[in-house]
Amino acid sequence: MARKIIHIDADCFYAAIEMRDNPSLRGIPMAVGGSSDRRGVIATCNYEARAFGVRSAMSSATALRKCPQLVLVKPRFDAYREASMVMRSIFADYTHLIEPLSLDEAYLDVSECQQHSGSATLIAEDIRARIESRLGITVSAGVSNSKFLAKIASDWHKPNGLCVISPDKVEQFVLQLPVSKIHGVGKVTAQKLHDLGIQTCLDVRSAGLELLKQHFGDFSQRLHDYAHGIDHREVNPDRVRKSVSVEHTYAEDLSNGPSCMLKIPELLTDLQQRLAKLQDQYGIKGAFVKVKFSDFTSTTVERSGSRPSHHDYECLMQEALNRSSLPVRLLGLGVRLDDDPAAANLQIPLF
Repeated sequence: MARKIIHIDADCFYAAIEMRDNPSLRGIPMAVGGSSDRRGVIATCNYEARAFGVRSAMSSATALRKCPQLVLVKPRFDAYREASMVMRSIFADYTHLIEPLSLDEAYLDVSECQQHSGSATLIAEDIRARIESRLGITVSAGVSNSKFLAKIASDWHKPNGLCVISPDKVEQFVLQLPVSKIHGVGKVTAQKLHDLGIQTCLDVRSAGLELLKQHFGDFSQRLHDYAHGIDHREVNPDRVRKSVSVEHTYAEDLSNGPSCMLKIPELLTDLQQRLAKLQDQYGIKGAFVKVKFSDFTSTTVERSGSRPSHHDYECLMQEALNRSSLPVRLLGLGVRLDDDPAAANLQIPLF
């Protein structure tokens, strides 16, 4: 029996909750985020703000330069968590196979669900309608036979959309899928693929696995599988995160230590953004820095501790950089997580 996977993703979740609770925010550019005079970062924004180029993880100062009339609202995580729990309770009416990715996003395996005659499409439509009725916000949904395709589908008709990629349509859909839509393909990797003449998954197939391995290392197998529509990952309701990290591959190698140190604030704000989307079920028990050099060798430096600071990351970065004199092509920052509820605290003193 073919699997039936639904990916649910709330539309500009934090902003949607704020607009619901304060209707005066509707129809104007607004964002949820920190103060611009304290190096705040945008957590999310509505579609009116996106029209001006405002995006999640952008500094609040940059967002205000792009859109001077932007209304900044402080985040209310208690309200977001409450809404998330309502969404989760609705999901549970259809399946126990629920894998949350963040407060506003989850995979559901409804292969065994008998409601709506087992139609994953009708189940997704029902879930979307119930969330809008209960919470006054919209969600988008993707339906397919794998997590890979369900996640892509949920973004296909955003906002407030539903996209179904049925088993008989998978091959046609995947062949024309741009490589930039594949999870894990960022701007740098996409450009590298384009430089090789690879624009779509059909091009990935034509290139072959051996060519991919020459240019993309460990990622090549996943790239190859996704281009063939292959993703056997199960929806895992018991998944426990071990770490959260962010990393960036630079279009031009960073030539020295100071240039690497200047990248830490941007990476830290991205990291805090990711941590903010997790439930209060984890604590931090350590920090780490990853550095990949121009010869593609990499090194990781770790340190235990529950409150890593900007200075801690600078020290870790310096230790990693001391291991090679080569230019740097990738930097990453992360935290190790403790799933003991008594340790729950995901705050980082960034500056």
